[in-house]
Amino acid sequence: MHAFQTIVLLITSNVFMTLAWYGHLRLQQTGVSTNWPLIGVILFSWGIAFVEYCFSIPANRIGFAGNGGPFTLVQLKVLQEVISLVMFTIVAGAMFRGMSIGWNHLAAFVCLVLAVYFVFK
Repeated sequence: MHAFQTIVLLITSNVFMTLAWYGHLRLQQTGVSTNWPLIGVILFSWGIAFVEYCFSIPANRIGFAGNGGPFTLVQLKVLQEVISLVMFTIVAGAMFRGMSIGWNHLAAFVCLVLAVYFVFK
């Protein structure tokens, strides 16, 4: 159960992380934030990142073996990175329609899956 909770929380946190890091670029493209000062963009992104942390911190606490969870620290980090890249691809693909995925991106994803496999061995 802790593994499932950890993964769901990490997925949720990474959706917010992607929005915090790249959402302002989409807002700029649509003209919403074109005239915002940089500090306004930073504060907007920090607001979204706060929500991300509200999911990320519990995910790591619940999932960490030192707290009774199923994952070592290294496993948590690799899991988070893979989830981060997968969620980035999905969210950014939805926000930026012109973004394309090439063979090299797919090869990188295969390498990430292999990284997860090896870190859990």
